[in-house]
Amino acid sequence: MSDYFIYYSSINLVGFIIFGIMLAHDRIGIDRQEKQLKYDRTLMAFMAYFLTDSVWCAVDSGLLPNNTVTVLLTSFANYVVMTAITYTWLQYVMALEQLPKRNKPISQVAIITPFLVSVAVLIVTYFVAPGALIDEQLKTKPAFDVFLVCVPYIYIVAVIIYVAKKAMKEENAKEKRKHLYVGLIPVVTVIGGLMQMILMPELPIFCFSATILMLGFYIQSMDGQISTDPLTKLNNRGQLERYVSQSSNLRMEGRKTFVVMMDVNDFKKINDTYGHAEGDAALVIVAQSLVNVVKRHNFPLFLGRYGGDEFVLIIHTLDNEELESVVGEIRESVGKKCKEDEKPYVISMGIGFDELLGVQDTIQKCMQRADGKLYLDKEYCKLNGKSTILN
Repeated sequence: MSDYFIYYSSINLVGFIIFGIMLAHDRIGIDRQEKQLKYDRTLMAFMAYFLTDSVWCAVDSGLLPNNTVTVLLTSFANYVVMTAITYTWLQYVMALEQLPKRNKPISQVAIITPFLVSVAVLIVTYFVAPGALIDEQLKTKPAFDVFLVCVPYIYIVAVIIYVAKKAMKEENAKEKRKHLYVGLIPVVTVIGGLMQMILMPELPIFCFSATILMLGFYIQSMDGQISTDPLTKLNNRGQLERYVSQSSNLRMEGRKTFVVMMDVNDFKKINDTYGHAEGDAALVIVAQSLVNVVKRHNFPLFLGRYGGDEFVLIIHTLDNEELESVVGEIRESVGKKCKEDEKPYVISMGIGFDELLGVQDTIQKCMQRADGKLYLDKEYCKLNGKSTILN
């Protein structure tokens, strides 16, 4: 039985260390957003579960006294921490999805009530009728299993509802996948726990599933922070530099490569007139419009935010007509999106583009030429009354 404990607890220890590394990385950083703090609480809840589960294994294997009291206490601890995992994950999802009333006292009471009530009922049952929870062989009965999954599933259903609503409204495919992944994590994790409980109680399937999923989510989140602009959800400048550093991304057999530089005409007027929050909203409109346009075409491309109100598009077309079509669609789509969102302004885009020529040409030179044409286009827009229109 000691071999069983060493095997079981070693796996939990690995999970504890991995989650500890993720937690330490977050705590060392300067990010103290609400969603990050609540994500860290979930990490701590998982770490607490790995510890309590190892103690349970020590009792189950006989390394610690195996009696009614120890079995009940360790099972109770596992239940409390398992529920805490799903509770803290729900809190994280609500912060991530920016639910407007999430921090109101009535909302907090409604969220924590199932957890507190279930814990109270379980404690009363332990003292009044412990035989309803464990049998003569000191194994948990189905009644305890009901406790183990009932309240966590309430929180999981709430998570699924929140992320499903958000995913249905999300236009960005990458963000949509992220929402769905957030909803799947607690589902798959609890399924792993049920498989362990029903099929292989001596194999820590819950630890395996939780560690793999959360590590994958963490890596995905870090990758997003490294390569994605947080406001527009487009590629950031660092990702642009990584893209253009690969020569295979720039010259493709049978295709022309164009660099398109874009920015918002009179963007400063939007900030000065309506404030920086509305300026951010304008940039999001531009980003969404750009995504909608490029999704209608099947040629290879790179789209990103270059900085401020400037965007960059690298496209590999078969001919110049495709490029001109995209440019025209961008101008039309941005203005149309402003009207659909009932904005008090109509955005006009300055656009300049140039072709990447032979092997002696560089992407940096091409971008400079495109940038020069961008400013010529902006002057043309101003002279012809096509700058951003403020109502």
